[in-house]
Amino acid sequence: MIRMRQLIAACGAAALAACASAPIHYYTLLSAPDSAQAETAVPPANFQFELMPVVVPAQDDVPQLVVRQGGQAVTLLNGERWAAPLADEVRGALAAELALRTHAQDISGTAPTHGKPVLRIKVDLRRFDSAPGNYALIDATWTIRELSSQAVLTCSSRVNESAGQGYAGLVAGHQQALATLAGQIAGVAPAMADGRVPACPGR
Repeated sequence: MIRMRQLIAACGAAALAACASAPIHYYTLLSAPDSAQAETAVPPANFQFELMPVVVPAQDDVPQLVVRQGGQAVTLLNGERWAAPLADEVRGALAAELALRTHAQDISGTAPTHGKPVLRIKVDLRRFDSAPGNYALIDATWTIRELSSQAVLTCSSRVNESAGQGYAGLVAGHQQALATLAGQIAGVAPAMADGRVPACPGR
């Protein structure tokens, strides 16, 4: 009996050690900077933008990656996590892509430059679906408001990108989806800064 208890205790300790040593992988939605683009001198835009905090779906607002399993089930991956809260990851990725595509400055948290129109951008993600090896999907509503005139444009975007194998491939798919969303927003931003209200992308 004593021998059996010692064996059980040893097995339990080994299991705990295995769990404790299981690696945790962290992912970011921020794409690595393109050195060639960074070295290219581009005149700054004649407007600034302020990207507000992004709203993400409650079921995805957790440290772990949440992936689809079949039609209705989802799984939280304890060993695969975001480097920062998902809302911050999404906002950071969108801000970087918008700055890259518009050549405008994100003045969130800072004072605006006098004489340049300010576009306030709000993005709410209604869906952030992940299926490794299959797809990375985002469904968003977004609003651009030109602060001096209060002209406003509200649009919806649904972006479905292919996801490569593994979790790194899935995250790369979401990076591309957010880049596509940023491209749609950037496409109408100059008109808003000029005081016009264009049609939503795709309409």
